[in-house]
Amino acid sequence: MNTSPPASPGPSFHAFVTERHLATLTIVRPDGRPHTTPVGFTWLSEEGCARVITWSGSLKARLLVDGPLNASICQVDGGRWLTIEGPAEVSDDPSTCLSAVEAYSARYRPPKDRGPSRRVITVGARRILGSSGLFDGA
Repeated sequence: MNTSPPASPGPSFHAFVTERHLATLTIVRPDGRPHTTPVGFTWLSEEGCARVITWSGSLKARLLVDGPLNASICQVDGGRWLTIEGPAEVSDDPSTCLSAVEAYSARYRPPKDRGPSRRVITVGARRILGSSGLFDGA
């Protein structure tokens, strides 16, 4: 296992987060219980964060309405894997939602239109863990 500060993932990491793979998002509730759900996500390298599109009625979005919570996103493909850990927050900003939907459409497929219910969960990468070869110098 390798650990990376958010700024040093290598080319293999960037390739892995653009391939079509599903992941899991785990949000730690205020009482310490995890909420884990399968998701598609996109990586925004210039901001060092992962984004998950969702809608206002989802439990993951409702958990974050009162403010950020600790979260992780984990993607696995055979022996290749990565986990992105950091604070998660939810946004209903239309330009943020549009950008996230466009990125999701490029990696996966166009999602169902959620109109004004669209939300974006952002997980700021405080720590990235992963299999060998995903980081510079690994």
